[in-house]
Amino acid sequence: MTGGESVQTAVRKIVLLEGISDVAAVTAVATTYGVDLGAVELVDLHGVTNVRRELGELHRAAEEREILGLCDAPETRFVEQALNEVGCVVRDVSDLSAYGFFVCHADLEEELIRALGADRTIDVIEQLGLDAKLATLRQQPAWLDRPLTEQLHRFCGVASGRKELLAGALATALGPGETPAPLRCLVERLADR
Repeated sequence: MTGGESVQTAVRKIVLLEGISDVAAVTAVATTYGVDLGAVELVDLHGVTNVRRELGELHRAAEEREILGLCDAPETRFVEQALNEVGCVVRDVSDLSAYGFFVCHADLEEELIRALGADRTIDVIEQLGLDAKLATLRQQPAWLDRPLTEQLHRFCGVASGRKELLAGALATALGPGETPAPLRCLVERLADR
C-alpha cells in the first residue's frame, strides 16, 4: 500500500432504520457504548414502508452481511411482511428480535423521552436553544391541556430537521443503564455482545 491509499472496511452489518432521526439516535448510542461503526451501514429507509424493497434487494445481493433494524410498534406489520417475503418465518412481533429487528414501544422519540423523563428532556431542549419554541407549542390551544410528555413528543417532530437534532441529542444525554431496550439491544448486536 502506498501513502495515498486508504484501507476500506467491508460492511459486515446493515441496519435498516425508519428515518434520519433513528440514524442519529443509533449513532449517538453507539458512540456512548464505544461501538465502532466502521463496518456498519446505517440505512435511512425514508419511511418503514420501504423496508420490503430494501430487504429484498439486500437478500438478492447475497453478500455475507448481517441485516438488523429498528422499527416502531405501530409499523411492525411492514417488517414482518418483508422478512416473511425473504424466507424468514415471522409469526408475530415477538419473532422480530430473533432476526435482529427491535421494536420501539410507540416510536423512538417516545422511548427517548420516557428514558430521560420530562425534566431532562426539557433540559436538552433548552441546551439546544429551543426552549422558546417549546413554550410556544405548549401555549397553543390544541396542546395547552395535554400531558407534558405528549407536548414533548409533538415538539420533537413538528419542524423540519428537529426530529433528527433532538433524537441525537436526547440519545447522547442518556446515562449508563438508561438506554431504551430496543436501542440497547440493537447496539449490543452491532458490538457483537
